[in-house]
Amino acid sequence: MTPFIGIIAAALTAVGIGLLVGILVGWRSPKAVEGGVDDATMEGELVQRSTFSESLVAAAPKGYVGWIDRQILWAGRPIGWTVTKIFTWKIILAAVAILLGVLFISGDPQPMRFLLSTGAAALAFFAADVLINSRAHDRQGAIQRSLPDTLDQMTIAVEAGLGFDAAMAKAGQNGRGPLAEELIRTLQDMSIGRTRRDAYLALEQRTNSEDLRRFVRAVQQADSYGVAVADVLRVQAGEMRIKRRQRAEEQAMKVPVKIVFPLVFCILPVLFIVIMTPAVIGLMRAFS
Repeated sequence: MTPFIGIIAAALTAVGIGLLVGILVGWRSPKAVEGGVDDATMEGELVQRSTFSESLVAAAPKGYVGWIDRQILWAGRPIGWTVTKIFTWKIILAAVAILLGVLFISGDPQPMRFLLSTGAAALAFFAADVLINSRAHDRQGAIQRSLPDTLDQMTIAVEAGLGFDAAMAKAGQNGRGPLAEELIRTLQDMSIGRTRRDAYLALEQRTNSEDLRRFVRAVQQADSYGVAVADVLRVQAGEMRIKRRQRAEEQAMKVPVKIVFPLVFCILPVLFIVIMTPAVIGLMRAFS
């Protein structure tokens, strides 16, 4: 019975992976590969696949869909990462996990197996959410960490005689990481005809860093009221350095609190066992 269940589980896994690849990549019929299908037929198939994916998104809560789209935006919109594809991943992975869980429970129905199968299905459903959230968190953290150094470079460039846009372009070209990419994209938005204000607002929406948003607002106010940009950059760079040092001190102060749990439940019991076991054995032998 066990080998038969293993064969069924392997077959269902293969079918699930095939469906996943077919939905995400798109099935191509042999006639289409040979050029025997016209463009209208191919467009109809693509519309059907897109309608199926969009129906999954439409059935989900609007707030949840907005959260996923916001996480994708904060992650830099990686190639191939869309809301429809993420929902397709979620549904297919959850379905495969449920099928495998049913086979796992049918082998030996027990409450523990039911709980494990339920947890595996939930984990498979939310795996894409965890992945995109982690990607967005890492990217926004990198932006926040590199902001003080970038502002220092822009301050030096402005004080050397460059304009603010030229200083931003210099910092974006010489820098690396997501912050340099965002600066270059902002300049590209302005070069294709978007106003400076709209480009800055788009930069605020693409980031979750409060420091970068505060800097963008300060630059907008300086541009509106005619304040010297060099002074604004100098003040903002100083504040960013102070905040980065304060965040580092805050993380250092959290270390003793975070280490209490593994110390009490993992390290101290083992230490007591190693130290007290020989003494207890010696006492038992002495009084026996």
